[in-house]
Amino acid sequence: MIPRTRIRNIGISAHIDSGKTTLTERILFYTGRIHAVGEVRGGGKGATMDFMDLEKEHGITIASAATTCTWKDSQINIIDTPGHVDFTIEVERALRVLDGAVMVLCAVAGVQSQSVTVDRQMKRYRVPRLAFVNKMDRVGANPFEVVQALKDKLQLNPVLLQYPIGAEDKFEGVIDLIEMKAHYFEGEKGERWLKKSIPEDLLDRVQEAREEMLDTLSLFSEELTEVLLVGEDVPQELVWRTIRQATLSLNITPILLGSAFKNKGVQNLLDAIHLYLPSPIDREVVKTIEGININPEPEVPLVALVFKLTLEQFGQLTYTRIYSGSLKSGDRVYNSRTGEKIQIGRLLRMHANKREELDIAVAGDIIAFTGVECASGDTLYTGNSQVFLEEIFVPEPVISLAIAPKKQEDTERLAKALNRFRREDPTFHVSIDSETKETLISGMGELHLDIYLERIQREYKTPVYVGNPAVAYRETISQKASFDYRLKKQSGGPGQYAHVSGWIEPSDEEFVFENHVFGGMIPKEYIPACEKGFLEVMMSGVIDGYPVTGLKVILNGGSYHPVDSSEFAFQRAAHQALEQALTKAKPYLLEPIMLVEVETPNKFLGRVQGDLCRRMGLILGSQIMPDYTVIRAEAPLAQMFKYSQDLRSLTSGMATFSMQFACYRQKFEG
Repeated sequence: MIPRTRIRNIGISAHIDSGKTTLTERILFYTGRIHAVGEVRGGGKGATMDFMDLEKEHGITIASAATTCTWKDSQINIIDTPGHVDFTIEVERALRVLDGAVMVLCAVAGVQSQSVTVDRQMKRYRVPRLAFVNKMDRVGANPFEVVQALKDKLQLNPVLLQYPIGAEDKFEGVIDLIEMKAHYFEGEKGERWLKKSIPEDLLDRVQEAREEMLDTLSLFSEELTEVLLVGEDVPQELVWRTIRQATLSLNITPILLGSAFKNKGVQNLLDAIHLYLPSPIDREVVKTIEGININPEPEVPLVALVFKLTLEQFGQLTYTRIYSGSLKSGDRVYNSRTGEKIQIGRLLRMHANKREELDIAVAGDIIAFTGVECASGDTLYTGNSQVFLEEIFVPEPVISLAIAPKKQEDTERLAKALNRFRREDPTFHVSIDSETKETLISGMGELHLDIYLERIQREYKTPVYVGNPAVAYRETISQKASFDYRLKKQSGGPGQYAHVSGWIEPSDEEFVFENHVFGGMIPKEYIPACEKGFLEVMMSGVIDGYPVTGLKVILNGGSYHPVDSSEFAFQRAAHQALEQALTKAKPYLLEPIMLVEVETPNKFLGRVQGDLCRRMGLILGSQIMPDYTVIRAEAPLAQMFKYSQDLRSLTSGMATFSMQFACYRQKFEG
């Protein structure tokens, strides 16, 4: 069994079309995991990690996929994640369980909208990362601008470890600023990795870049500072050690350069993963939500987190990160959420859609197993003490569609498909409209729901009718309002009596309930029933039935009857009281505002900007390049439906865009 100090659990994340999957394919090739390189687009073998038919057809990653390879004496467990924001939950749950990450950036576009989201996710889980500036061969490539953007837009401390040898179509390789050697990559797939002397014409600039790198690193190492002050040569081992320590403490982000598609620079990135990213025992101490430290050793009781599941023909495949202890096939473990004891089936190490059976998995491993019914986010444990790990952050859906089977006999198959997708994807919601009784599916965007509609038709042979998209509006209030409601009913038997009073006011939080009742005006046992009644109204609002947000409810008085009062009576009274107060508090609708980033050839710039303004978009800024412009704007989601088709028509198919949820803002009525 490989020592855990030599294990690297990493994710590869980036904005869509930055080259993550192409990079992963090269990593698998250079580590000997595969023997022929597949491409994301262009037919042929296809990329190893994009094994779903829909991924091959759309040319994008839809679901995260895991694999394992070996570089030098390190075992690298990789999760390749989607770049499209509609599938952001795949990135979220991967980063929740990983020890380190590689952020891939386009050398031309730099920090894009989804780069910002990925950065936020990495910071949320405090994941040390490297940055790989990809596509150095593209027209307009400028790694120095990308480094500056990492400082300005993401507030990172990037440290460039390499200097490029040329750029665009003259990109030949990189210069390692630590070894001070020029690295070239020859052969059909760049497999011949050559180290040569630095070209004379670059020597001065390279020396300057090295000094800048060492100056930055000296802030995190007294030993390095002392060596620089006395003017001695800095040992390579000291630089490597300093970079590693500063990376693990999240003080720096090492930057490497290359072109995965042109097979340049990937071996250097593998070296950096091996040298600088954490092993399972190097990462920050993992704690339970109760604040108990988890010991990452194999000999202690098991603590593991389920982070992803897929339902297959013969049962559920459960992806799990083991934080402490060990696990064997047939072991019986507890599920903290349900309290049940469950038996583990076969243990598997995944390689995309292929699998390798394991005898045992230990702390630090990311594995899958079969034969268990559980949910994403569940904590599994052994031992005498129940433990709960922090769950995975799940964003709320912003768009809904009404669907129905075209044939009545397909109803059961549709229900089975929806139940499967709902269990696999926490951002995919299924509900029934209370008025129309239609089945609604909700998700993160049009592409998200389109993919599931295609899967329903392909995998379950169930054509469906699809209604128009509906926006997930919210309701809130604009002013303070009081309530004073008395429920009093007598109908021959036991009566119902409850009296509640207080006020509501706007809040920065989604919902706040404060109990200011004193003197026994309302018995303590009825207070939770009041809160439950208030929460019922939060689910449906008073304008158009949308959920309420940004509300504080203060309960400060009321009365009760010793015989006729009950929890049910106070719940109903609170419900009615809040509805009355909301109507007095001048409620209004909030709508989801999307951050839109469009990359368009310059000749279509006017058309694209005009179309965004027509959609009530607010232009935030633009970045003008020699041949194209990147436009950043905010626009209401309701105005952005079918935008991909319209943009294609406006620009002859030459523009691309990405869109992600930004915030909720008051809906413009006009």
